[in-house]
Amino acid sequence: QVQLVESGGGLVQAGGSLRLSCAASGRAFSSYVMAWFRQAPGKEREFVARISTAGVIRNYADSVKGRFTISRDNAKNTVYLQMNSLKPEDTAVYYCAAGAVYTHISARYSYWGQGTQVTVSS
Repeated sequence: QVQLVESGGGLVQAGGSLRLSCAASGRAFSSYVMAWFRQAPGKEREFVARISTAGVIRNYADSVKGRFTISRDNAKNTVYLQMNSLKPEDTAVYYCAAGAVYTHISARYSYWGQGTQVTVSS
């Protein structure tokens, strides 16, 4: 069982940066694949980024590639999402998720945080 708590969201102007954090409690954080998803109003939840258990392998959605960076610190049981060059279309609730499979498919993740709102103004 893993509990996830996101933080770091907020309001930022286009072109700005935010760093999201997701703190995990429970057992064996380092054994879980971690990912970030987001959901904008009226849209389905979409994959943003994922990172392997040791942090060696990372993948991104095309829409954020080159602007966002996912990382993890297994000693601190935390995963991060550094978001640079933010655009209004990045506005969404951002969720972190933990799972056993390295995938972009949200249904394959077993544990979810409550989400943190990111709003990018133009």
